[in-house]
Amino acid sequence: MASGTVLIYDEEMTTHKLLWSDPICDIEVPERLSSSYEQLKCYHLVERCVHVPAREGSEEEILLVHSSEHLEVAKSTQTMNEEELKRVSENYDAFFFHPNTYRCARLAVGATLQLVDAVMSGKGRNGMALVRPPGHHSQRNAANGFCLFNNVAIAAEYAKLKYDLQRILIVDWDVHHGQGTQYIFEEDPSVLYFSWHRYEHQEFWPSLKESDYDAVGLGKGKGFNINLPWNKVGMGNSDYLAAFFHVLLPVAFEFDPELVIVSSGYDSGIGDPEGQMNATPEVFAHLTHFLMQLANGKLCVILEGGYHLKSLAESVCMTVKTLLGDPVPQITGEMAPCRSAVESIQNVRAAHKPYWKWLTYEDTSFLQNLSTKSNLLKKANSNLSTEHDSKITNSNENVKVERFLELHMKSILFPVPPIKTATTDSTGLAHFLPVAVHLVKEMDKTEIKTLVSGFYVDLVEDDKTLLSLGSMLAILDKILKKEVRNGIAASPTPAVSAAVALRHSVRFGFQR
Repeated sequence: MASGTVLIYDEEMTTHKLLWSDPICDIEVPERLSSSYEQLKCYHLVERCVHVPAREGSEEEILLVHSSEHLEVAKSTQTMNEEELKRVSENYDAFFFHPNTYRCARLAVGATLQLVDAVMSGKGRNGMALVRPPGHHSQRNAANGFCLFNNVAIAAEYAKLKYDLQRILIVDWDVHHGQGTQYIFEEDPSVLYFSWHRYEHQEFWPSLKESDYDAVGLGKGKGFNINLPWNKVGMGNSDYLAAFFHVLLPVAFEFDPELVIVSSGYDSGIGDPEGQMNATPEVFAHLTHFLMQLANGKLCVILEGGYHLKSLAESVCMTVKTLLGDPVPQITGEMAPCRSAVESIQNVRAAHKPYWKWLTYEDTSFLQNLSTKSNLLKKANSNLSTEHDSKITNSNENVKVERFLELHMKSILFPVPPIKTATTDSTGLAHFLPVAVHLVKEMDKTEIKTLVSGFYVDLVEDDKTLLSLGSMLAILDKILKKEVRNGIAASPTPAVSAAVALRHSVRFGFQR
């Protein structure tokens, strides 16, 4: 069985950058990549990964998805001056060219395909590719939304061709709808595409009617395109988890993919000026963990958006930690999804009822087209510009988010009690433990008498019983002091130890 998590990063992809002033494009900066990689190094995650070098995607690979005309335009920009680059860029919606953009985009494609090869060949069980420019908005014949080539779509076509895959799941948790990926696969039943995205009744970019919940695919692809539109900002951990529990995971297990690819945009995280959502970094650990249960663990995570550097970097780290097999941290915050999220989820389930067995007996008669069709939500202040409306312009708010994340991640990464497992048998039990072992010294008779003096007379005074009791109470004492979370004790007389430990825990008011 494959082991190890693959990480692919090439610093050259940071050379793609905006050369002129553009308030729409200025958030797509090279630091998105470099700061994420630096944070991975700070958490000592880079050294734990299997490193695979990026390569350039070939023209043949790019043409699996894109037209030759689109490829030729991209190639031609390598020798253009700034004025020419700006003129070509203006032909597209929210995109900019740099002389090195074509090279970076080919590296992004190649890195994605390298990850697919590593996972499918068994070099690694899963992995992440840190790439830019991103890809999920780009279409067959057009750059769009910071994206030149559709990295994930190319990867899906490549995997189908090279590894003869019949079922690929693409999960797009970027805050924008990946309309490029939808267009490419909307008639293809071999690719199940799921996207949640900020929509606000078609008010939010890319503002397409085909981004709504009732766009389920075309022809043979009906039922294989799942859009979950968020119709308000501020969606949090509970809303994201509800979307997974009540839409994505039931469909995914029925679909039974052979490979899972994530369009991993972190603009759906807290503090991001584009998404304006409230999901904290640890939710991405849980989402990743759920997806690792599919396709025998074959999971490829490809970076898309994410424009708050701190939020992006922490979320990338939480994703990689989970891929490596680290315990997922506790989810914080309100656990009930909001009404708007429930409405969107129910509408998606109703729209896909004809296509999936798990929804066959779903009662949708009570639903009243709560959809985006009614266009009930309007902008609160129509006199505000689109730029002002879509970005956090208050520097104080940004400082608050930075400070919150700093404190929040400390409590997530260094919880009290710490995530440690105590054991009194370092030789026989240590190999069962998934994390570092904190060895506990067994108590002697005097210590035991002190702890259980109130009912010590009930004990049979023999060495085996005292040894068992000492092992159990040593661990229990560590738990009560919040030095560890749990423990394993080797005991020749388990019944006595368990009984006494139970009485001890009641006496001390111990609660799990």
